[in-house]
Amino acid sequence: MAKIPPHIIDDIMQASRIEEVIGEFVNLKRAGSNLKGLSPFTDEKSPSFVVSPAKQIFKCFSTGKGGSVVTFLMEKEHFSYPEALRWLADKYGVQIPEDEPATAEEIAAITERESLHIINEFAKEYFMNSMHETDEGKAIALSYFEERGFRMDIVKKFQLGYCLNKGDDFTKAALAKGYKLEYLEKVGLVKTKDDRHFDFFRGRVMFPIHSVSGRTLGFGGRTLITDKKIAKYFNSPESIIYNKSEILYGLHFAKGDIVKYDNCFLCEGYTDVISMYQAGIQNVVSSSGTSLTKEQIKLIRRYTQTITILYDGDAPGIKASFRGIDLILEEGMNVKVVLFPEGEDPDSYSKSVSSSELETYIKEHTQDFVSFKTDILLKDSLGDPIKKAELIREIIHSVALIPDQITRSVYSKDIAARFEMDETIVTNELNKLRKGVVSKQIQEPDFQEPPSAFDTSEFSVQTTSTQTQTRTSETFFEDPCERDLIRKMIQYGPFAIETEHVAEDGQKQAVETSVIELICHELDKDELTFDHPLYNRLHKIMVDGLTDKTLFKASFFLKHEDQEIVKFVSEIESEQYELSPLWLSRHKIETNTELDKLQQAIMSSIYAFKSFKVDQRIKQIQKELEILDQDMDGEKLIELLSEQMALEKVKQILSEKLGRIILR
Repeated sequence: MAKIPPHIIDDIMQASRIEEVIGEFVNLKRAGSNLKGLSPFTDEKSPSFVVSPAKQIFKCFSTGKGGSVVTFLMEKEHFSYPEALRWLADKYGVQIPEDEPATAEEIAAITERESLHIINEFAKEYFMNSMHETDEGKAIALSYFEERGFRMDIVKKFQLGYCLNKGDDFTKAALAKGYKLEYLEKVGLVKTKDDRHFDFFRGRVMFPIHSVSGRTLGFGGRTLITDKKIAKYFNSPESIIYNKSEILYGLHFAKGDIVKYDNCFLCEGYTDVISMYQAGIQNVVSSSGTSLTKEQIKLIRRYTQTITILYDGDAPGIKASFRGIDLILEEGMNVKVVLFPEGEDPDSYSKSVSSSELETYIKEHTQDFVSFKTDILLKDSLGDPIKKAELIREIIHSVALIPDQITRSVYSKDIAARFEMDETIVTNELNKLRKGVVSKQIQEPDFQEPPSAFDTSEFSVQTTSTQTQTRTSETFFEDPCERDLIRKMIQYGPFAIETEHVAEDGQKQAVETSVIELICHELDKDELTFDHPLYNRLHKIMVDGLTDKTLFKASFFLKHEDQEIVKFVSEIESEQYELSPLWLSRHKIETNTELDKLQQAIMSSIYAFKSFKVDQRIKQIQKELEILDQDMDGEKLIELLSEQMALEKVKQILSEKLGRIILR
């Protein structure tokens, strides 16, 4: 893989829009000048994930993650830095030159995860080619999809394919391309038995399973042989890139319409999704034939609060699916249900009627989960009072799972009216069951957000300095003086300020310089540097920039390959160090910001940093003196005491400049 030239990286970053990219993964809503949504990195009920289109950065206050659009893709999709750039380049049409050969180091740097993704992409293309370009594929697989009523544009959009029924055709092709057998087995494409390798999906039509961003994570393979001894579907085994409990088939294609219509249709199989999509209802996904999981529900919740479950008319597992409804309710989401006519499923029904008739049927037959569950369970009660009481209790139990009190109250009224009961009885039973639900949640607590008063009009958290230091120290364990100085270098580096210069004749004169030049000069003349390794790297980059007569802005660091730098700078960019402008507009009180008194702020930070370094050295000398007291090295003792006295004088001068009083 060729190295991406720096000017191309700049083009990619300029073309990329962070709000568009993250909007493919998170349902973002306007909050002042920024965008807000539920964190894609953790389970949370209240949105703490913020995107700043103006600064082109994101910040997740639940996990502390933050950075640029590249950082997001690396965190969310587990891309490497080059992979994230190439994904963005492909999305925004930026051409990357491929003529520079990969180095041995770059080839060695390809991780196992990346290798598995590459193999799956190769397999997807191979299966598509096998179906469209071979006689066997056309005669068996392509004709099957045509008989099922799938248009060719839909077949190609969902990247459907076929694994030839030749035993090891794919295996030979993959090994010939140089893919490791070990990785081919890990993604479940190849099986080995008695030293013989063969294609796991041979003779099956293939349904690629995509991530939200469109990467191929695995496959579903359907046999075309009618034999009860042969499993109808084979799925890829779980691997480091594929966890079926966290994947929804079709979400990559459906996410835009899910946000648009604020509703997600949920069905059972691959062909249900494809047929509904072809019929014009494109906000549809599938749990791929498995029981709905909490992770899948949370995935949907990033895009909408409403799930409409599409049930087969004669599905024997409807009662078993009630658990899925309960899981959805527990997540605080709205649940609606559509039951298709007897003998029909979303796949068959969508092909038997027109698109408008399908939309009308769904609209007219959508019902809330209480009505649906009641209708299903009442069929079994057959007038038996005991069974009816159990039915009512089961429905109330589902309502008890709903976190929102007002919603529970509305459902309580509906249940009481439906069964002609006193509402008090329903409410009492609901409260009793609710206590059990809450007790269970306390025993298994969700991730708790750090306390913060989130201001939706500013991309920041309003915190006290203590809170800010606590959050920072958990990450960096550094002295605040170091962080403050490096922060100012990043935020104000190219800014011009006036300072005094003492000429050789002792005359003082005012000169204009940049913040970076001033700070680097002050540190260099006293041979000072940063203790924290990250700050050291940032300092070195700035010093190297001065050598090349370049002053770096914060935006430069947000494009840096070192993601630790990107995360740190984005954190600085997302913090608020100034008082709210409302003091002026609302209270008519004019405030001084850091920028208003930049020269004073910079010099104070330099003096504080130097004072911190002096303190460090004094403490180090005191420790050395304790050791020398035992050895009685007179010459060394005098040397250290002299240095300490000189440093105490320096400390006194710095304290005066900082306006501090040193107590003796």
